[in-house]
Amino acid sequence: MVKKQRPVNLELQTIRFPITAIASILHRVSGVIMFFAVAILLWMLAESLSSEAGFDAVKAMMSGFFAKFIVWGILTALAYHLVGGIRHLIMDMGYWEELPSGNASAQAAIVITLILSVLAGVWLW
Repeated sequence: MVKKQRPVNLELQTIRFPITAIASILHRVSGVIMFFAVAILLWMLAESLSSEAGFDAVKAMMSGFFAKFIVWGILTALAYHLVGGIRHLIMDMGYWEELPSGNASAQAAIVITLILSVLAGVWLW
């Protein structure tokens, strides 16, 4: 029997992920955030369309910091998922598959998302 020399307990704080792995993980996380965001957004839509009082309630709720912060987070997740999805589609077509171009496209996706996130924050506030 061959004895395996692999660690039993991984210290996750010492592992350094490459930028491509971070981009991939963020794409999955943004998808999960958007999945749960659909419930929030559908509730807000249903409430605002139910009556004039419902619309006023949603409008009043959206004037608060917490609601704006939640919507900003949803918009940021949407922006990253869109940018990351376009990146993945381009990679599926055979481009940016090499390590240097994959690293550059992952960095570009994160930078573009940061810019879109700031723009969404300026638009909301």
